[in-house]
Amino acid sequence: MKEQTLAVQRMQDYIEANLDASITAADLARVSLFSPWHSYRLFKDYTGKTPAEYIRRLRLSKSAMKLKSENCRIIDIAFELGYGSVDGYQRAFFREFGYNPSDYAKNPVPITLFIPYGVKFRELRRNTRTMENIQSVVIQIMHKPERKVIIKRCVAAQDYFPYCEEVGCDVWGLLTSMDSLCGEPVCLWLTKQYKKPNTSTYVQGVEVSIDYAGPIPEGFDVITLPATEYLVFQGEPFEEEDYSDAILSVQHAINRYRPEAIGYQRDECSPRIQLEPIGERGYIELSAVKKKSVS
Repeated sequence: MKEQTLAVQRMQDYIEANLDASITAADLARVSLFSPWHSYRLFKDYTGKTPAEYIRRLRLSKSAMKLKSENCRIIDIAFELGYGSVDGYQRAFFREFGYNPSDYAKNPVPITLFIPYGVKFRELRRNTRTMENIQSVVIQIMHKPERKVIIKRCVAAQDYFPYCEEVGCDVWGLLTSMDSLCGEPVCLWLTKQYKKPNTSTYVQGVEVSIDYAGPIPEGFDVITLPATEYLVFQGEPFEEEDYSDAILSVQHAINRYRPEAIGYQRDECSPRIQLEPIGERGYIELSAVKKKSVS
């Protein structure tokens, strides 16, 4: 991996770990191992944002999640973020999300949070290799009730990276701001009956209750999925740089597994589900199954 990529990744990691503290250009230069001028240029070239803009957007997004899920006072959040006044924080929040923070705290609507994307994953993607199953994979049955899924379609994507190239990675930030039945957004590989003409197989969305009547973000669709049994395939915890191998290990296990051995068969009508790859818990995919028919 190129040293420039690693330098920017180190700056991103430092920002994430020290978001509540004052972060200076000298701090970033020190962890990048480049001069302040060169580290600034690298950061902007690789992330598309200046360090100040990146930090501001990340702090505001973290504050939005606090307003939504915690009983925080606006003044406390403002000073935690380093704003000299509540007015300054309120103006920044409104410019970022289009809502006053106090109004958002009372009625959290879908907003596009800033979700940083580690620059090292661009190179790791290019270095993905074919592999056999070298990890242990835990398999269990899960029942999902009838539910709605609010999804963002694109045109042709069959997987995550082409999807992000079509619609941008901000979709995940918007979905993260919404309440989900399973506690997090999901990615789906839609089956034929849930696709629209000239739209993608791969979509991102959020599962909500069947009686959900809340806001639907502009440009999103709603599909209804029936109550379904799923085989949950969960790989071992992994280091971030090994995420491609972690995904391939689980997908290899899915392809090899025969649910008939436990009295099930694959449900080809229900979408396959992917959860965000998080190293601490391992990569997770859900494959729909149904009770094996008796001849």
